[in-house]
Amino acid sequence: MRIALIGDGQSPHLLKWARALTATPGVSLWVASSRGFLPAFDGLVPMERRLALGTQANHAGGNVGVLRSLPLLGRWLREVDADWLNPHYLTSHGTLAWLAKRFWRLRARIVGSAWGSDILVTPSQSAAYRLLTRRVLRACALCTSDSSHMTERMQVLGAGEVMTFPFGLEAMPPAPGEKVPWLFFANRGLEPLYQPDRVLVLFSRVLATHPEARLVVANGGSLRGALEHQALALGIAHAVQFVGRLDAATQAGWYDRAQWYVSLPASDSVAVSVLEAMAHGCIPLLSDLPANRELVRDGDNGRIVTDTLDPVALGRLLPRGAGIAAANRAWVSQHALFPPAVGRLLDRLNEWPPA
Repeated sequence: MRIALIGDGQSPHLLKWARALTATPGVSLWVASSRGFLPAFDGLVPMERRLALGTQANHAGGNVGVLRSLPLLGRWLREVDADWLNPHYLTSHGTLAWLAKRFWRLRARIVGSAWGSDILVTPSQSAAYRLLTRRVLRACALCTSDSSHMTERMQVLGAGEVMTFPFGLEAMPPAPGEKVPWLFFANRGLEPLYQPDRVLVLFSRVLATHPEARLVVANGGSLRGALEHQALALGIAHAVQFVGRLDAATQAGWYDRAQWYVSLPASDSVAVSVLEAMAHGCIPLLSDLPANRELVRDGDNGRIVTDTLDPVALGRLLPRGAGIAAANRAWVSQHALFPPAVGRLLDRLNEWPPA
């Protein structure tokens, strides 16, 4: 089976897809990146099977630069002659795949992989984006989604068959050691979508009742400076540590030590970071979104955070911390490992007759 991935080759998420696909016997993989490639691609996909378009995809829209790369991509895909095109993020790379198939008369079918805001945010921004999303979805023989909530939205927009599985872990991490009871970890992007200001407000309420509490904020983004000022204004700067972007090993260490993981975005599907935190035995504190409620039963294996959440209620979960960690790890092991999910997807692709 010849598969052409189309996405951002500088994203670790696309790299994870490439690793899963190249590990499968019988799959020949080509990769077209709207930008360049992470170094890890060098030992995974030969240079002659890669194309770097050198553009900059804007997930908020305005992808004129990406569209200018269409002739180069179309000619390359015609030479590749893939069985399947697999674009990731439908309103940018999905558009490229649809137009390339149409104008270069490619025999390949399209299996489109939605990532979240391309379905949950972009179509609501304008009638044009909604129409574009519907057109791309209709061009896909099959789609993938990482939550039931997003699958429902895709079907409302006109998608046909959708396979639903979390964009999960490649392997389970070792069981964590002893947790630091009032250590909180947050690592979503420091951007408005992820509402890190709400994380600081929540933590300030916790600190008022548990002065030993500490918050570690990882990752970077445009709000970093504003958040540092907010921590000072809230009087919590002494208890908050901004650690920037972390390598995988350092991040795993914080997951292992932290009792609590905080993720409060305004919009989201099932986030890989939440699955990672659950696999490392953290108790998740998540915003009230449909996809988050697919992971957390409020008050049982975590908490859904609202403005009225009483921080004292968190203390009631602490005595069950070990049991919550074991239950969350078991769920991730059974439902959110990535290689078996990709295997099921490939089995489904193999059921189609040759194009």
